[in-house]
Amino acid sequence: QVQLVESGGGLVQPGGSLRLSCACSGSIFRILALGWYRQAPGKERELVAAITSGGSTNYADSVKGRFTISRDNAKATVYLQMNNLKPEDTAVYYCNAALTMAYWGKGTLVTVSS
Repeated sequence: QVQLVESGGGLVQPGGSLRLSCACSGSIFRILALGWYRQAPGKERELVAAITSGGSTNYADSVKGRFTISRDNAKATVYLQMNNLKPEDTAVYYCNAALTMAYWGKGTLVTVSS
């Protein structure tokens, strides 16, 4: 069983930065594919960034150059560094882990507003 707990959300002004963390329980962290998704009010959940067990990454076009996903296998944690935040980045951000099935955290709210 894999459990995911996100943290690091909050209120930030446009142009600011936040770092989200997702702590993972279970002993299979190293072989999991990991991702961050977000869901804004009235919109569908969308992939923001993903990282494979080998460290390959991909990003949504809307966040390329601003967001960075990384993983620390020793700490069983995946991070999302978000820089130059924009109001349209406001959403609940969810951590996802996948192997033979997908696991989700409960989400953390990011609000970008002046």
